[in-house]
Amino acid sequence: MLDSRTLKIMALLIACYLLLWVPAIFWPGYLDTPLGLFAAFPVLSVYLFHGMGIPGLLQNNGACGWGWCSPTLFGWVFIVSFWLLITWLVARFIVRVKATAG
Repeated sequence: MLDSRTLKIMALLIACYLLLWVPAIFWPGYLDTPLGLFAAFPVLSVYLFHGMGIPGLLQNNGACGWGWCSPTLFGWVFIVSFWLLITWLVARFIVRVKATAG
């Protein structure tokens, strides 16, 4: 289940994702580009999950006036856990496809 090939591919996927964030350090407008929105989607998905009805993800239960509420500690743990699970599933799928193809 947690074999080394899956973990290596998962680490590669996470490294590629982190490389998408590098331009945001030097160019603040980068997150407004399509590639920047792709990079920010996992962070912004907390608002999607809040809209689906999962409680406790946003501060003040999402009632922050006209601004965007920050995620709570539970919200951060939730989205990090969710996206790590998704990354592991994708890595596992890639390993299985490579094993059947070769």
